[in-house]
Amino acid sequence: MAGRKKIPTKLHILKGTDRADRRNSSEPEPEACIPDPPPHLSAEALEEWGRITVELDRLGLLTELDRTELAMYCQAYGRWVKYEKIIAEKGELYKTINGNVQTSPAMWVANKAMEQCHKFLTEFGMTPSSRAKVCAGEGKKKTADPWSAFGG
Repeated sequence: MAGRKKIPTKLHILKGTDRADRRNSSEPEPEACIPDPPPHLSAEALEEWGRITVELDRLGLLTELDRTELAMYCQAYGRWVKYEKIIAEKGELYKTINGNVQTSPAMWVANKAMEQCHKFLTEFGMTPSSRAKVCAGEGKKKTADPWSAFGG
């Protein structure tokens, strides 16, 4: 049994569950930035890259180390879009040469890409349930607390 996955301190802070006594003192803290997209991304994947990196950067959740994971999400997203267009054009079912009706292979590809997207979205806190665990505004740059002088 592997147990629970470790959660980075930054996500604990966003969720409001950060405790100094449970922090990993040797956890790496890469600088937040928007990495360049890899050159192999499809047009749809690049469009999603441009959309989602702005949001993740705004929350302070994106670093150069996240480039590959994000690229995999965007490519899966691009594949999903591509095959959904094929399904819309040709249908969800097709007839074989023997006259049998079967699910279109495009449905299998689209469904698999959708599953992959969901897994990546959860990792980045971009689903309603994973986002519900995040406290709004905690990941942004903090301003001085006017009440800190009063022990609050």
